[in-house]
Amino acid sequence: MKNINRIELFDTTLRDGMQGEGVNLSLHDKLLITQRLDDFGIDIIEGGWPGSNPKDEEYFKEVKNLNLGHAQVCAFGSTARYPDKVNTDKNIETLLKAETPIITIFGKTWRFHSEVSLGLSDQENEELIYNSIFYLKEAGRRVIFDAEHFFDGYKDDKTFAIKMITAAESAGAETIVLCDTNGGSLPAEVFKITGDVISKLNSPIGIHTHNDSELAVSNSLAAVEAGAIHIQGTINGFGERCGNANLCSIIPNLQLKLFKSLNPKIDIKKITSLSHYVSELMNMIPDNRAAFVGKSAFAHKGGIHVSSVLKDSRMYEHIVPESVGNTQHVLISDLSGQSNIHYKAKELGIDLPENKEFNKQFVQSLKTLEYEGFQFDGAEASFELRLRSELNEYEPLFQIKYAKINVLFDENGLEYSEAVLKVEVGGEIEHTACDGNGPINALDNALKKALLRFYPEISDIHLVDYKVRVLGEKNGTDAKIRVLVESSDGNETWSTVGLSYNIIKASQQALSDALNYRIFKNNKLKKVVSNY
Repeated sequence: MKNINRIELFDTTLRDGMQGEGVNLSLHDKLLITQRLDDFGIDIIEGGWPGSNPKDEEYFKEVKNLNLGHAQVCAFGSTARYPDKVNTDKNIETLLKAETPIITIFGKTWRFHSEVSLGLSDQENEELIYNSIFYLKEAGRRVIFDAEHFFDGYKDDKTFAIKMITAAESAGAETIVLCDTNGGSLPAEVFKITGDVISKLNSPIGIHTHNDSELAVSNSLAAVEAGAIHIQGTINGFGERCGNANLCSIIPNLQLKLFKSLNPKIDIKKITSLSHYVSELMNMIPDNRAAFVGKSAFAHKGGIHVSSVLKDSRMYEHIVPESVGNTQHVLISDLSGQSNIHYKAKELGIDLPENKEFNKQFVQSLKTLEYEGFQFDGAEASFELRLRSELNEYEPLFQIKYAKINVLFDENGLEYSEAVLKVEVGGEIEHTACDGNGPINALDNALKKALLRFYPEISDIHLVDYKVRVLGEKNGTDAKIRVLVESSDGNETWSTVGLSYNIIKASQQALSDALNYRIFKNNKLKKVVSNY
């Protein structure tokens, strides 16, 4: 990172973000998010703590198979336990075994923690930091040092805190990250302390903040204004307790307000989509009121505000919504959302007609579906099918005329699920049945069995993820169910969505979209090849 003249973005959604209450990701989810973060333009992706759990160990093996275009993957861990046993320390060994080009280790920079948690003297803690970093550097890794509880440590004993990060710099840490671990510092404090550190050290300085005082974003920006050029955070601010600094707020502020240079690959118009994609994979409800990316971030309702916004939106919007991939939402108007449709259509390679009436009608149809409970963020294949249907480019390639799902279980442990289907393809009816591990698996198996004779290319398609969200929790078991399905053919993955009061019907919609999408794409590709 030496001589870099732009802000380096470090994402820790897959490590620190996973510590948030209710947050959970499968290995496949982590790999999907890694790819999406790379596509967006994040510089460093902290994948986890190798050795802490089997999932993270497997992640560092599998992530090597991703074709990342820019981002570097980073492993996280602590300093060694004893200053004189670094070369045999298990944590240090697992960090090296992860084989990432970058390693982040944290160490104690608050004397209170050093003495009480580790029982070390000042000199021993200093040696622990120095020896751990030096050993990793000798192994050929770029080392980032997270100065844990730095701001609390600095306020408690400035000399001790500075001495510890100086040891890290002397050992070869390329970036020193000042951590507001407890999230209790104020922006003015962060600005002053960061500036003091920069005056004393030669290494690039970074910032890592938590949101316990609702100041994580403010504190991160204060550090940048003081001279920090490396920012750590998570998508949507997911993280332990009140969360981490939210990159979905930090990045737009850096680029649109502070005019800081970031990775030129970043297209900030994709940040709303990225935010919603991560929420969907985490099975978390997106925050409608989130700054920049929330559904309500540019929403206006009734009265003088709407009148003013329709004349010139600058009166009540601090930025142009489309600049962050969001849209103005006038609740009494059908004018919002067209730019997003055009942006997405262009991304998908679809030419939209100039007919404004078509655009309005399609936007309104999407609004109606979203009002009913559909969500197309994270289900882009379903969105594309609906858009192409409106353009008369696509119609479903099969229809399920009849479906019957049988589920049996008893007190003796017997479990049995079977799906019976009648599927119509081109006027021909295929009547089939198949069992499975539960009703959804039986339905999936039966549908593929019915279609295989007509579309042999679906044999490679398999379901890699399945998520269920209950909408309107107050309605209990009478609530609508939204199902998000992730499918793959071994080369590509795509997402589809279904909605119903019946979980099996919602699943059938999502599974049907998944197969229709791949068959449609294959047919489209065949036409291109034959024409060529």
